[in-house]
Amino acid sequence: MSISLATNSGNYQISDQDSSLLDTLERTGHQIEYQCRQGYCGACRTTLTSGSVTYTTEPLAAVAPGSILPCCCKANSDITLAVIATITVAA
Repeated sequence: MSISLATNSGNYQISDQDSSLLDTLERTGHQIEYQCRQGYCGACRTTLTSGSVTYTTEPLAAVAPGSILPCCCKANSDITLAVIATITVAA
């Protein structure tokens, strides 16, 4: 399974996934805004441009079509995310 990121500082590929997409992004040096890590606040809302995810915890924050909350989901297919990363470090 592949995670493709289109960020404000370039495009990246990630192949190994952690317990959540947010954990995966952080582990690979891609820091995005978040507050709760449990789907309550919606601060980590990110655009999903292709693929699909599964929520490990049902989010309480509103999730519009084409958006995901990476704090509480995992990719269940190859996905592409449009991410505004606050800090991006080559992994």
